[in-house]
Amino acid sequence: MIDSILFDLDGTLWDSTEIVAEAWNEVLAKEPNINMTLTADDLRKLFGLPLPVIASTLFTELPENEQLALMDRCGQQEHIALSKRCGTLFPELENTLKILQKKYKLFIVSNCEDGYIETFLKASGLTSYFTDFECPGNSGLLKGDNNKLIIERNGLKSPVYVGDTQGDADAASYAGIPFIFARYGFGSVESYKYSVDAFAQLPDLIASL
Repeated sequence: MIDSILFDLDGTLWDSTEIVAEAWNEVLAKEPNINMTLTADDLRKLFGLPLPVIASTLFTELPENEQLALMDRCGQQEHIALSKRCGTLFPELENTLKILQKKYKLFIVSNCEDGYIETFLKASGLTSYFTDFECPGNSGLLKGDNNKLIIERNGLKSPVYVGDTQGDADAASYAGIPFIFARYGFGSVESYKYSVDAFAQLPDLIASL
């Protein structure tokens, strides 16, 4: 029987790409060596990847240290923007979290920078639903190891991971836990056993596992 649920963030709980694209473009417009305007669709294709990979994909003309520094500036600006304007929460998110919280401990594990999950929780008003969270910006570890860290730190016996990308599926496999594909999200997954087409379908599916 499942005792806990670990969630990816972007493409699983919310869509912040419109706001983040605007924020990043503000930063990029001030960069003399960058001639680029990003769209929400551009970011949906990248979100979920480790930040250094996103940086190297977007800023190929810059040295690695400058890529990461620019990514850090973009992250700081997105936190400011998202603290003023919440990203789009997926339908029935809070109502479904209320149902799930009655039976399971809830967590967030995302490949994001330090402060991003906190920004989501504050902007959405959903802090009380989650027991713990982890990300590379805090731990220095990628998603698979952060899944293991959350499991160990909280003494979880039978967790499941919910996400929308192949990276999420791989991270769940790495941690040795079942994966649920959020098919409404940003990405695709090669092979999966469990899936939902809407966040509100999770309680019934997880109760059946």
